[in-house]
Amino acid sequence: MAGAGDSVRALLRAANALLQQRRYHAALAVIKGFRNGAVYGAKIRAPHALVMTFLFKSGSLREKLKSIAQATYAHSRNLAYFVFTYKGLLAAQSGLQGKKIPFHSFLAACIGGWLVFGDNNPINSQIIMYLLSRILFGLSRLAVEKGYIPQPKQDPFPLVAALVWGTVLWLFEYHRETLQPSLQSSMTYLYEDSEVWHDLSDFLVYNKRTDSK
Repeated sequence: MAGAGDSVRALLRAANALLQQRRYHAALAVIKGFRNGAVYGAKIRAPHALVMTFLFKSGSLREKLKSIAQATYAHSRNLAYFVFTYKGLLAAQSGLQGKKIPFHSFLAACIGGWLVFGDNNPINSQIIMYLLSRILFGLSRLAVEKGYIPQPKQDPFPLVAALVWGTVLWLFEYHRETLQPSLQSSMTYLYEDSEVWHDLSDFLVYNKRTDSK
């Protein structure tokens, strides 16, 4: 047993020594990026899938748990693959040109986005929409910072909030099919199911009656 313990400790020391080698930093960063992508994707998707599945999806408990596991795996896998691809391409470009420039990030992410998130499915669609909203905010702030548009005299956020909510409710009421399915489900629950009830049970306790009365 002592010999086995010594071997494990020696292996750990060798691994830690390898991790300290600067010449392997780029390759090791790619591997850790894959790990972090997988972990982060699972942390983000699991609670979201859990809530959305039990709120809006029908089926047995086994079917719901399977759906949650599949969504979590898909999100975790895609994010891990993307980080791995992005950091790998970034390291390759920096190695070829001898330095890192801003275009490297854009090109590496474009290629990674095409390869990993190019399939139009519900998981990828949600991720892209999440990023798109933040890109629009980021580009707006950058445009002000660079002087391309003047600094607003008043906080424009109330106007943005009004336009966003006005537009999304108009789309929900009159062009519902253009909205993402989970958003349709959420809005149906909030704005349509609240119009229907029969007694106190489905007015205060439940959203819909489950009996046949």
